[in-house]
Amino acid sequence: MSANFPPPQQPAPGQNPYGSPQAPYGAPPQPGFNGGAYPPPAPVAPQRPDNMALGLLVGVAATLVMALAYGGVLRLMSKNDGTFYEFRLIAIAVGVLVGLVVGKVGGRNPLLPVAAIVFALAAIILGELFGDALIISHYVSSHGGELSTTDILFHHFGDLWKTWKHDFDFKRVLFLLFGGLAAFGLAKRFGEN
Repeated sequence: MSANFPPPQQPAPGQNPYGSPQAPYGAPPQPGFNGGAYPPPAPVAPQRPDNMALGLLVGVAATLVMALAYGGVLRLMSKNDGTFYEFRLIAIAVGVLVGLVVGKVGGRNPLLPVAAIVFALAAIILGELFGDALIISHYVSSHGGELSTTDILFHHFGDLWKTWKHDFDFKRVLFLLFGGLAAFGLAKRFGEN
């Protein structure tokens, strides 16, 4: 029988018949059998440093900004008779934005997601109180009276708080819960990235 390929070569004396040994993991490729079969590990990206103080500071600022924005949106959605369309999904958006900011700025500190819950709940509650004060002020001024928003917030806050508690129901509890959970999840997620 004839063959179209050369016969196998016999190893020289003292040479390994199975080829050269495999290089250790991460070593540069070696010539010969199975050299460089495993690629070197990917470089590890440097971790962001924790900045809890800045995360908390930005969390307080985000709470105030989101409370003002949420109150303004509630006032924009109100009617001239003092009623308003109840669109509480905005409360979840407030929690999302607060959690995103706290996580992005604060880093990996495990206390920041818990702080984000507190900030989000404060932003939602303060935003609803501010929105109620804006609506009441607008209603009084549209009927010939004079009662400013700051007067309501600083001199009639007890009455404003009683009104807010009177309207407290299961839906509001759910939206506060979902807003807090969204803040926790996003602060944790963006803090780890």
